[in-house]
Amino acid sequence: MSDKPLSSQLCRCWLFLPAGDPLKTLLAAADSPADALIAEFEDFTAPEKRPAARAQLSKVIEAWRAAGKRTAARINPLSDADGLRDLEAVMAAGVDVVALPKVSMPGHVTQLGEAVGAQERKLGRPIGSTELLPNIESAAGLVRTIDIVTASPRVEAALVASEDMANDLQCERGRDGSELRYVRERFLVECRAAGIQPIDCPYTWTDLEGVAADSAYARRLGYTSKSAVSLEHAMTIQTALTPGAEAIEQARLKVRAFEAARQRGEGRVEVAGSLVEMPIYAEAQRLLKRAALYGLLNDDDQEE
Repeated sequence: MSDKPLSSQLCRCWLFLPAGDPLKTLLAAADSPADALIAEFEDFTAPEKRPAARAQLSKVIEAWRAAGKRTAARINPLSDADGLRDLEAVMAAGVDVVALPKVSMPGHVTQLGEAVGAQERKLGRPIGSTELLPNIESAAGLVRTIDIVTASPRVEAALVASEDMANDLQCERGRDGSELRYVRERFLVECRAAGIQPIDCPYTWTDLEGVAADSAYARRLGYTSKSAVSLEHAMTIQTALTPGAEAIEQARLKVRAFEAARQRGEGRVEVAGSLVEMPIYAEAQRLLKRAALYGLLNDDDQEE
């Protein structure tokens, strides 16, 4: 992997790791295939472990950044006694992104943005250099998604939860995730409308077959980013959300065929039984652009 992290818009797998895990374990996570690593101070770290987790965070972030990862930390809500302590530690460690759980209204993002700005001034960092990552985990948050993600210019991506969302909805959980389909669909639509990157909810069972199917479904919906709570799931998610050789070849054929048709004065063209019109052409171009940014194209492709 490049020593420069991908932007939040390009990160495919966002992997949560308990910030209270042993230092050796967290340092080893730098070898994970995930594009982004999140030190989790909230649900995954017991209150008694948080002081030690904060103390070791700078070493963790340094190792993750050296491995080319986008670095993030999820703090406790600022209304919680530990929230501000977490924020001071993660800002001192120099994370790229501060994630906030249980965001249900725009004011939560505004408040965090102000607190992050104060820390940037205190630490002598460029104002606005730290991103915010709202986590939508409730029905109240879901129906306000577009207002939440546009509450601060620091927001470039947002994440939707699975278990907390299901608990709030009082729905019955299943491996196929059918009870959260509307949540995932609506969240993606609102994020796209706002022009920010939607990050899909994690698959919270352990089987690889299930996370592969869940990731494929997310891709079908239009997600190009997905979160994970299991280290073993990272490679499966990365693979599912990375343009494959066949998809790249099909996109290349569609682009070339459509551009040739346009030169002939035609508005559409058939490619492998599919009518390629402007929206399909634009999607093929978008896929090739992402593939290029991941370093997957040869010189001929990049000239498209």
